[in-house]
Amino acid sequence: MRSNGCGDLRKEHISSNVQLCGWVDRCRDHGGVIFIDLRDSSGTTQITIDPDQGSELFLKAESLRNETVIQIIGIVRSRPEESINSKIKTGEIEVLASNLEVLNEVNQNLPFNVSVHQDEPLREEVRLKHRYLDLRRARMNKNLRIRHKTIQTARRFLESLGFIEIETPILTRSTPEGARDYVVPSRVCGGEWFALPQSPQLFKQLLMVGGLEKYYQVARCFRDEDLRADRQPEFTQLDVEMSFMEQDEILEINERLIAAIWQAIKGIDLPRPFPRMTWNEAMNRYGTDRPDTRFGMELNDVSDIVKDIGFKVFSGAVASGGAVKCITVSNGNECISNVRIKPGGDIFKEAQAGGAGGLAFIRVRESGEIDTIGAIKENLNKTQKEALLHRTKAKPGDLILFGAGATAIVNKTLDRIRQYLARELKLIPNDGQNSSWNFLWIVDFPMFEFNEDEDRLEALHHPFCAPNKEDLGENPNDWVHRLPKARAQAYDLVVNGLELGGGSLRIHDSKLQQTVLEVIGLTTNAINQQFGFLIEALGMGAPPHGGIAFGLDRMIMLLTGEDSIRESIAFPKTQQARCLMTQAPAGVAAHQLNELHVKSTWTDPN
Repeated sequence: MRSNGCGDLRKEHISSNVQLCGWVDRCRDHGGVIFIDLRDSSGTTQITIDPDQGSELFLKAESLRNETVIQIIGIVRSRPEESINSKIKTGEIEVLASNLEVLNEVNQNLPFNVSVHQDEPLREEVRLKHRYLDLRRARMNKNLRIRHKTIQTARRFLESLGFIEIETPILTRSTPEGARDYVVPSRVCGGEWFALPQSPQLFKQLLMVGGLEKYYQVARCFRDEDLRADRQPEFTQLDVEMSFMEQDEILEINERLIAAIWQAIKGIDLPRPFPRMTWNEAMNRYGTDRPDTRFGMELNDVSDIVKDIGFKVFSGAVASGGAVKCITVSNGNECISNVRIKPGGDIFKEAQAGGAGGLAFIRVRESGEIDTIGAIKENLNKTQKEALLHRTKAKPGDLILFGAGATAIVNKTLDRIRQYLARELKLIPNDGQNSSWNFLWIVDFPMFEFNEDEDRLEALHHPFCAPNKEDLGENPNDWVHRLPKARAQAYDLVVNGLELGGGSLRIHDSKLQQTVLEVIGLTTNAINQQFGFLIEALGMGAPPHGGIAFGLDRMIMLLTGEDSIRESIAFPKTQQARCLMTQAPAGVAAHQLNELHVKSTWTDPN
């Protein structure tokens, strides 16, 4: 039906006869000559409809509506000098049409303008309801092509190293230690259920047991969890697993993978090796295991300095096992008023959102003296003042913001405020070059964290991460006692404060795997029932292995400069996990539920 794409024609095609197909982007009548911007996925070309080519052709062109699908036959010619459009690749040529055929008409009003010449802001609900139209627009078209090129680059890189792509099951069994599963009732096995995979974790480990050694997959994953701008109920991972490699080798391969993707998509040569930081250092310096290292304003623990002062908010926090930490805002006296820090102010609200009741603060005056409102100043002696200024490296004009209380809440609060102020004060580089991309490996995570609600330990990542050999020791009889305080051989790749991917070396010893599952509170019966197949497989010659999974949707979001992963997915769900276009999820017929041996207990709260 067509000889060329609309965006493919150049000066070298002049005098060629061509057939083009596409959508009418816009139609203009200039003094009896009609100009059509014809668009397909490759770009746009100007079509000229001259009345000298026939009245029937001209009448067809006069009646065209935007987004009508047409076919054009004509000859490529140069544009007049004064009408050359240097903004588009086809701007030096046009096609003089000799024939026009309407392939499909638009028979109703469009909900929004699709034209490349219009970039009007639209409500996301409208875009998602009519996603098929939104995909025609330049923004989504570009994003999905970047997604394709990213996956293509990853595949070529991994396959050049001998990795093979293997699909793992979508229908599997529900296992604990993760987010909430999407479950699927079985018709043929009444009363039993499948779960959609939250990741291919166990299957890729079993592939290593099976001797495949180097596996990857562009894997669909599902989690029934509360949604945010960077989460979806169904998402895609770039999943990689390999045998007989130490942690350093795995990190080096994945650095090269990321560097190849950033070079292919952004044209940027990322400096390697990526820096590494332990989990403890990240929590101490930034209050988070996903630190944004493009700017300073790091956390300082001043608990030892203020633990004995008369200001009970500080001394009480330390006495109860918590902490007092602070961040220093350079020249903060000029741009941050007391009103913003006090109840009702924007910075106060950020602190509340982090779980804190408020913030204490100190201003360093030009004289070098510290100034504050309330009891801090009155209870600090000269030695403590000097120690604070030395620890925080605060200079005249600086503002010091304090968080006090449980360490986890202090960390979360100051991390949130640090990021908020960095955006407000424009401290984050945004030149699109290397300085805009700060990659960082976080390593040496704790194996476990304590779940107070359930009064038990739970795996910080998942219960298949291998513990640090030094922390574990050589005696298997000591494992159950040493594991709770052990570090995991786990690693996350963080870029600009976002987790891009995470992985670990895996447990390949069946007895150690059994012990780890016992430490998180599973009974022997539960272990056999839920993970018996894995324990059995590890006892049949499992090699040392490890891997990583990258959040592909989030990666594309970063590469395209978008703020939401919904802009990197062709047909995403809303934050209520709904598809506005197809109106899913939806009810099903009663006989379908009967066949599945399921009855709904849902009652409308309204």
